[in-house]
Amino acid sequence: MNDPDKSPLSFWQVLLSVLAAAFGVQSGKNRQRDFSRGRPLHFVVIGLLATALFVLLLYGTVQLVLHFATD
Repeated sequence: MNDPDKSPLSFWQVLLSVLAAAFGVQSGKNRQRDFSRGRPLHFVVIGLLATALFVLLLYGTVQLVLHFATD
């Protein structure tokens, strides 16, 4: 019936794949799984969201450091 090798990737699998790819530690097995079962749109959207979150985190950290440095 439902073959786990053919089912679409879950949100968490896509998120972990995007994060692993961002750090450059994606395994060949997971990369192959992503290309065979994943949808490109899911990876693009989660990748953009993760990048935006990272940029906002960096911006917030810099603002916090500058706030304490000027006191």
